[in-house]
Amino acid sequence: MMRKISLLMAGAAMGASVAIVSSQSGFFSGAPANAAATDTYKMLNLFGDVYEKIRTDYVERPKEDKLIESAINGMLSGLDPHSSYMSPKSYQDMRVQTKGEFGGLGIEVTQQDGFVKVVAPIDDTPASRAGILANDLIVQIDGEQTKGLTLNQAVDKMRGKIGAPITLTVIRGPDKKKLDFRIVRDRIRIQAVRSRVEDGNIGYIRITQFNEQTYDGLKKAIAKLDKDIPADKLKGFVVDLRNNPGGLLDQSIAVSNAFLNKGEIVSTRGRNKDETQRYNARPGDLTKGKKVVILINGGSASASEIVAGALQDHKRATLIGTRSFGKGSVQTIIPLGRDNGALRLTTARYYTPSGRSIQAKGIHPDIELFQDVPDELKGKDSTKGEASLRGHLKNGDDEGSGSQAYVPTDRAKDKQLAAARDLLEGKVTVDELKKKAEAEKKAEAEKQEKTAKNAAPEPKKEDSKKQEPEQKK
Repeated sequence: MMRKISLLMAGAAMGASVAIVSSQSGFFSGAPANAAATDTYKMLNLFGDVYEKIRTDYVERPKEDKLIESAINGMLSGLDPHSSYMSPKSYQDMRVQTKGEFGGLGIEVTQQDGFVKVVAPIDDTPASRAGILANDLIVQIDGEQTKGLTLNQAVDKMRGKIGAPITLTVIRGPDKKKLDFRIVRDRIRIQAVRSRVEDGNIGYIRITQFNEQTYDGLKKAIAKLDKDIPADKLKGFVVDLRNNPGGLLDQSIAVSNAFLNKGEIVSTRGRNKDETQRYNARPGDLTKGKKVVILINGGSASASEIVAGALQDHKRATLIGTRSFGKGSVQTIIPLGRDNGALRLTTARYYTPSGRSIQAKGIHPDIELFQDVPDELKGKDSTKGEASLRGHLKNGDDEGSGSQAYVPTDRAKDKQLAAARDLLEGKVTVDELKKKAEAEKKAEAEKQEKTAKNAAPEPKKEDSKKQEPEQKK
């Protein structure tokens, strides 16, 4: 049995090698290539030996499919933090996330005391039309108790085929009234873009992720703001990318193009020079040249950084906030066939229009401005960034990314948003904001230094009167 496994492993490797040979003639023409192939087969035989020992001698009978999946994950995690194997379920979840729509009920949920709690029903969805309310506790899904289920398990049960019915049993109010709701699933779209009018003359656009719906959502948001604010009063737009983890590359390009008429947006460069791709803007600035301020912080990553970097390099937007996460690599999703999941593989780095790689460095805002963090959150308000991830792709000696990622829930306390409004309304200049932010940063540093000094224990004072040794008289 051991020999058979080793041969199967070697055969798989040979098949891959033959595929490479077909496009690179002479691969096996030299001794070094043969030696490398021999070493590879030795290592594959070693893997077969280890696998067989675990399968036959481990204290409990292991699941063989889990062993192989763990081995694949180990191989990929040794490359970089973003390459991984996705099981069929993980792959399906990722497709739902990036597509931005699914069959479901339309409720935002969390978990409380072991039950699933409704945060809020989404407007004009089956849940809101059926009468589900915020703070309802979902105790049963189609007669099955939710206590004991993880939040993900409960969400999976509520999602399903469009048109399929489901019965939710909820407990409502202080009197714990029990109610049953029979709801028919419908197409639910994840709202990646939200907008509102600020101060009557500024369009605020919040982008939470880059899925397949993002660019369409942005177009609708800009059109609505143009309608709600008279053209002669509209001062500009605030695009909030804080704590946006990224998403699809093509959506980041489309969002960038919404504010540009020409020029490069981003380039991606793989291992080989002929794999370089450049993406350029086409005429069609949806904001008609109005001023733009982009908000970023330590939670802004990947696609968010592409947008921020492109508009910063073209001097199309002023960036306010803190340094971004610093994820400057592109992952390609490679399906592995029916019921085999998919491979998420890092295949390129991306560069801003000026040729900057922000990998493990991040985007530095034009105006670095920190939020006032509540005492109970201090020390927990920052991300360490890409540079802190084990095995990350290196990018020179001056790495350093991540920063404060705190955004106040109370808009009145949001210093970054307030600065963006003041800048667009002409109350301050960029230079004035920079000076103010630097002064605040210096004052905060001095305050922390003073606090640390006061908290430090005072050194013990030595007795100034030294005892003289007794003299014999």
